[in-house]
Amino acid sequence: MARLTRAQQQERTRAAVLVAARQEFAEFGYAEAKVDRIAERAELTRGAVYSNFTGKRALYLAVLVDTVERARDAAEPPAGPPASAGQALGAFARVWLERLPFLGDTPGSGHLQVRSLSGVLGTESARTALAELVRFEALLLALALEPRPADAPLPARTPLPAGAVRRAGLALTLLHGAAAVAENAPGTGDPFDLARAAEHLADTALGDDPEPPHLPYAAPAHPAETPWTPPDHLHDEITGRPVDLTADGVVVVLGTGRLSAAEDAVRSAAPDDEVTIVVVTGDPAETGRLARLRIVDLTACLRRTFPPDRLPRVRVVLDDTGTVPTALGHPPTDHTETAVRIHHRLITAHATGRGAGHTAARHPTRNPGRTGTP
Repeated sequence: MARLTRAQQQERTRAAVLVAARQEFAEFGYAEAKVDRIAERAELTRGAVYSNFTGKRALYLAVLVDTVERARDAAEPPAGPPASAGQALGAFARVWLERLPFLGDTPGSGHLQVRSLSGVLGTESARTALAELVRFEALLLALALEPRPADAPLPARTPLPAGAVRRAGLALTLLHGAAAVAENAPGTGDPFDLARAAEHLADTALGDDPEPPHLPYAAPAHPAETPWTPPDHLHDEITGRPVDLTADGVVVVLGTGRLSAAEDAVRSAAPDDEVTIVVVTGDPAETGRLARLRIVDLTACLRRTFPPDRLPRVRVVLDDTGTVPTALGHPPTDHTETAVRIHHRLITAHATGRGAGHTAARHPTRNPGRTGTP
């Protein structure tokens, strides 16, 4: 038998640790789980576990990421698009609510099933990242719900209606609230009632979305004419397709602590701009896994609710190693906020700091017809 390479052995060890960790967390829950017992279950040393994961928190997040990645890879698109935003929200809610635990589930397995983060996020940066991720998820859901004709050219987007992101946020709050209750009281809440409630949220009038007060004071993007050779082997988390960052449009690199700024960039870009949000972090083992968990979980539900041509028309790249900001001359951190406008494979504008995505998206291209929306 051929000997395994070092990479193959490491992958086998990692897989064994994940299986053992899932069993441990399902039996004891996050708080009472022990790394030593996980090592025993996997028939490995404690050192072998720590060579792949920095600690129990990173291991728990890795188990959840493995869960949602499997769910996304198995997701089958629907036969056709929902007829209305209300029907879409109801369909999305029904898919999302499949995770609710049943009465016979153990507390630990129930926590895993609802992707519970109760008692897991112990740092301020992780809690900040989660708050930003919640707003980012609402943006992606709102973009999937945006009204547009089925034959609209890619990547054209229609402007988000007033209150669209806030309505999507309300729907997600409803669903996460139901999960929080069911986590401790399995069987609570009728999924059909919850789905109908989510459906009605599509018609809730919330008024205009206020523009962030700092945007008028954001530093303008700097004009440039710089050749651009971005990292390759990147892919879009929403569609799974390869991503070419040399396409005309806007590339916005955001740390996990600044993901809410994605909305400003999307609203400011021209309808036919390719908008790519690159998510980075200074802590790939924990905050990076948290971002992957939440974004992959959401996209798995979106893929089961909307056909491929109705998925959000924005690209999302999870850049765990920070290759994109490094190529732009910026180290990846949780607070990274930098953006470039690309035209004919050149960087024609570069912005950094608060409002970078907004100002790069508003920077005019050589074709006046493709400037940002007013």
